[in-house]
Amino acid sequence: MKLFIASDHAGFDLKEELKKLHDDIEWTDLGPDSDQRVDYPDYADKVARAIIDDPKQMGVLICGSGQGMAIKANRYPQIRAALCWNEDIAILSRGHNDANILCLGARHTTADHAADILTAFINAEFEGGRHLDRVKKLGK
Repeated sequence: MKLFIASDHAGFDLKEELKKLHDDIEWTDLGPDSDQRVDYPDYADKVARAIIDDPKQMGVLICGSGQGMAIKANRYPQIRAALCWNEDIAILSRGHNDANILCLGARHTTADHAADILTAFINAEFEGGRHLDRVKKLGK
């Protein structure tokens, strides 16, 4: 599996830990390369654009709360970024919303828990059915 990943400075350490904990994934790290201050919208844009260019892929965005990344990524009609704080929310975001970006809050999620949330996210599948028409409306 291939995933795009990016963070801001607050999420940098969790990003690096998550890549180590999930070394079974082929990561495309879109930055940053250090924990020096950066602006999260720039990195949300990078992952969102990468997924728009390769719609079969998914991504992970990490900032302090996860919320800023989710807000910015969701400005693209093709993106469904989900801020997830546990495995159940990750499964529902994929199953009901066909989420293609997992957003995590580094200040509120341990590395081990983030790895579990990511596992749930990537293993869940979109249920389709009654959810399909709703997901189509999200991109309008």
